[in-house]
Amino acid sequence: MPGLLADELPMTIRYSLAHLTVLGCPTPEMVYVAARAGYDYVSPRLIYMGLPSEPNYSLADNPEMMRQTRRALAETGMKVHDIELARVHDDMHPTKYLPAMEVAAELGAKAVLSSIWTADIGYATEKFARICELAAPFGLSVDLEYVPISSVNTLQAATGVLRAVRQPNAGLMVDMHHFHRAHDKPQDLDELPREWFHFAHLCDACAEIPADRAEMTRILREERLYVGEGGIDVASILRHLPVSVYSIELPHLKRAREFGYAEHAFRCLESAKNYVERHAQEIGCFA
Repeated sequence: MPGLLADELPMTIRYSLAHLTVLGCPTPEMVYVAARAGYDYVSPRLIYMGLPSEPNYSLADNPEMMRQTRRALAETGMKVHDIELARVHDDMHPTKYLPAMEVAAELGAKAVLSSIWTADIGYATEKFARICELAAPFGLSVDLEYVPISSVNTLQAATGVLRAVRQPNAGLMVDMHHFHRAHDKPQDLDELPREWFHFAHLCDACAEIPADRAEMTRILREERLYVGEGGIDVASILRHLPVSVYSIELPHLKRAREFGYAEHAFRCLESAKNYVERHAQEIGCFA
């Protein structure tokens, strides 16, 4: 496009499949599902959350699954974009994430997703900074996601932490669902350092924001919608996000059961690509 500066050129979008979209799908299978559906990357959950409702996909603790994952990546040509989830919570030791970081680096990942679940922001800032320091030698960014049911649940709160830690590999990860639930304004993203942004979570949801925490949690984990199906103005948010990787985090348990993981993952990607194509000029990208 003549006359445009390099940083003004439309971005070419790449897509990653986030593990929450196909939670219950083992990591090697997730790679094959993503490849068949047409994704560019996978974003696996390689840090065990310790929840009884979630399986343990810690490749650092499962050499056989690690071997199968490496084979799946080699056979499909898929790449790992980011891993999750390095949570900051009370009485935690950041070094516990080192084995997952080592695996992430070995698999070629670029980032570690993090979120904060303690009310002690001073403590959280210290621990988040330490996670960043541990990730730096592996060439990994640590991208803070604010979540409506967590302690750091707004754009303002997340940027406060990032400004306090001042770590060169710290980033901000914006999820469409969470951004909408926080009543944040897309134009506020323009005031933030461009180097903070590495990727975003793509999904949609009902426009009405639940007042009940339990219902908020249910939708967040079980019933997000295909992009363009809900009431979130996704294009307006993306227009202010200088990222070229959209990780589709779109858990919908009923559809995953009805369609199966592979079909659900395909429909997530197909709807997202159709939406981005319709809004490509507004977003400033190549579909």
